[in-house]
Amino acid sequence: MPFTANELANIANSALDYYLNKGKVEKQNIQEKPMSKAFEASAGQFPGGKGLVSIGVKGGQGGGSFQGYTHDDQVTYYNPASNLRVGYAWKEHHIGLGLTHTELKIDGITVVEDGADQTTTEKDGREQFALANLLEGKMEDFDEDKKKSWDELLHGDGTGDAKALAGIQSIILDNPAVGSTGGLSRVTYPWWRNRAATAAAAAAGTGQDAIASSAAGGGVLMQFLQKEDRQLKRFSQGGVKLRRFAGSDFIDAMEREIRANGNYSLSGFRAAGTVDGKMADPTWDGNEIIYDPTLDDMGLAKRMYAIDMRRIRLMYMIGEKNKKASPPRPYDRYVMYRGLTSTAVMIASQLNTSGVYDIK
Repeated sequence: MPFTANELANIANSALDYYLNKGKVEKQNIQEKPMSKAFEASAGQFPGGKGLVSIGVKGGQGGGSFQGYTHDDQVTYYNPASNLRVGYAWKEHHIGLGLTHTELKIDGITVVEDGADQTTTEKDGREQFALANLLEGKMEDFDEDKKKSWDELLHGDGTGDAKALAGIQSIILDNPAVGSTGGLSRVTYPWWRNRAATAAAAAAGTGQDAIASSAAGGGVLMQFLQKEDRQLKRFSQGGVKLRRFAGSDFIDAMEREIRANGNYSLSGFRAAGTVDGKMADPTWDGNEIIYDPTLDDMGLAKRMYAIDMRRIRLMYMIGEKNKKASPPRPYDRYVMYRGLTSTAVMIASQLNTSGVYDIK
């Protein structure tokens, strides 16, 4: 099959035309992925099983209560039966790269075959004409495509690909009182709901409306977050591990309120150094409110997620995280294949310690 226009352009740009830095191609649009980083840092493992990762949950009360009595009054006994289970389906994921031997030859790289195994070596004299390593560049692209698409899955709700992982929007809902999570009804069990301040929650009467940020009264957004913090910790049973991820507009609104209300340190808005017009990045309760560029990309620049990382977690099947594959080439195609697979699921054991918040 002949080269496509994109493949020809890639070969030309990686060969002898002209580059300022020989051997290096400057990457232009790779952005930070803080939510992915946080979930990976707290990721757990599960051994396998019949399609689901199952967790026991309960409301916390069984229906009994103290009753007064005197002398030989008859009293009652009860048998609590409040245990429930939620289950989350694990999903399999693949990303694969295919390279023709011809592309690699043009870049001064030869493929050495030993049965089904294929390895690459550089040809003698390659450095005289190759300015950028085409193979290395393709592997860098492959790695970033893997990270970017995984980050998008973690932010999503699972509707884009029913066979792939359902992310944070399948667990922290704009309208927290609809549907079910892990097979357990949010309608039937009000304690099985996340916190929310969104237009959808207000319209359904299940949460507050999106916040109209204003510097008045000490800052409307700041005052709301202060009050909401108590609710996020209300059922924490000893503590939460909250991480807050926000779009750029949400952070802008916080910074405007902070500036307008003069939250200075002795040396200005920044804690150290000389007079500086830039504020330090906003924090809450000692933890950074993390700018998440992916929220901007999704049209959610006005949103913040407060995620309890102890109770909402990414789980990988043991031995199935970023599992490498090197399939043999077809007998009638000179192509080298590289692949990665991951088997994973996002789970929640408690919802009312996390929330989603929008500004108008």
